[in-house]
Amino acid sequence: MATMADIRNGMVIEFKDDLYEVIEFLHVKPGKGPAFLRSKLKNIRTGRVLENTFRESDTFNEVRIERTKKEYLYRDGDFLVLMDSDNYEQMHIEASLLGDKENLLTENMEVIVSATPDGKVVGIELPTTVVQTIAECEPNLKGNTASGSGKVAYTETGLRLMVPFFVEPGDKIKIDTRTGEYIERAN
Repeated sequence: MATMADIRNGMVIEFKDDLYEVIEFLHVKPGKGPAFLRSKLKNIRTGRVLENTFRESDTFNEVRIERTKKEYLYRDGDFLVLMDSDNYEQMHIEASLLGDKENLLTENMEVIVSATPDGKVVGIELPTTVVQTIAECEPNLKGNTASGSGKVAYTETGLRLMVPFFVEPGDKIKIDTRTGEYIERAN
């Protein structure tokens, strides 16, 4: 069991029947009353951030998370097939762990799989940026560049996003995986 004094950034704890990563914390010692700890916790499964205050008497379980690099191979029904590049061992992971970010996956992409020591996968981290090819979008018309908005485009994986007017089908673009937004054209 860990206590308030054991908390540190990056630590994963069991809290409210789920796993949370400590993003930031602050020990507070008021002039009157007992010390407490303000913290921001990020849910490992959903990514939701919440703020919580711990008292000195609070205890919780620290969970060790193992992060390993895997290569995404393909989708098999409701599962994603990943391979360990060192020993070529394949594993099947539920696609629901990625949620709406599944369209950012491309074959042979390197991802980081987070798992508990008993082997239960709790999350998949994508690289910060990915490069995908535009499959379809509206044609570029003369004079469209005057407005600063953009047009809707679909990538090879079916991802729908807004791109600048100069982007054409077949162009490779860089996408931010955290927000799902266009960054720039890729070479």
